[in-house]
Amino acid sequence: MPTARVNGVDLYYEETGQGFPLVWSHEFGGDHRSWEQQVRYFGRRYRVVTYNHRGYPPSEVPKDANGYSQETLIEDLHQLLRQLGIGQAHIAGCSMGVNVALNFALAHPAMTKSVVVVGGGAGSVERDTFVSRQRATAEAIEREGIEALVRNFASNPTRRSFRLKDPRGWDEFVGYVREHSAPACAHLIRGVMLRRPTVEEIEPRLRELRVPALIVVGDEDEPCVEPSLMMRQLIPGAGLLVVPRTGHTVNLEEPGLFNLHVAEFLAAVEQNRWAP
Repeated sequence: MPTARVNGVDLYYEETGQGFPLVWSHEFGGDHRSWEQQVRYFGRRYRVVTYNHRGYPPSEVPKDANGYSQETLIEDLHQLLRQLGIGQAHIAGCSMGVNVALNFALAHPAMTKSVVVVGGGAGSVERDTFVSRQRATAEAIEREGIEALVRNFASNPTRRSFRLKDPRGWDEFVGYVREHSAPACAHLIRGVMLRRPTVEEIEPRLRELRVPALIVVGDEDEPCVEPSLMMRQLIPGAGLLVVPRTGHTVNLEEPGLFNLHVAEFLAAVEQNRWAP
């Protein structure tokens, strides 16, 4: 089982294929397996790296709530790439992983060939509603365990289209969620999701970002549609893909369409044809 000692914890990671590095950072509800359909596709021509954030077994699960913050997750990724000898990579993320990927690009632009932003920006609009719901979810997880998170996902409108489109894929997703650490999920909500900066708060830095960006959002992912539009307007080298009748996890719901557009984006970047 490959692990790397980074930033005080052991992180589990997987590598597939050869070529220019392409790194995927997973969402709050997922883990490295969330990217399986991307690994199989892009592993044919890239050195694909997936990993589990701290708090997601078999990566180490710190017990202390202070071990979880967005800055910590960003530094985890930074040190992981250094350990793997990767000086520059395409960095992609979904949801919580977007905040890691995008803020990694802001902190380490020379290491970022491009960034793919999937379902990003939740909590940037209707902030009070977002905060109250996330706090309630963390409290429910602490009271009832991981099944509270499973129920939350099952009733979440941004997950509904995935559940209806692909029942088999949904059941697989839920099975993975049940393997997660309930205490770590509560710590991640409070330490990462509720404390990460909104799109507006990093607006000046986004305007200065000179890394090519592909922003992807499902049109049924309501909390992320407006923030995705904002990011498209703020990042000079950004393009926006809106996928119809799709929710929060575009890569899981529409893997063929997602892989096609990401492949075209990466090819354009590598040929210096992604318009500034």
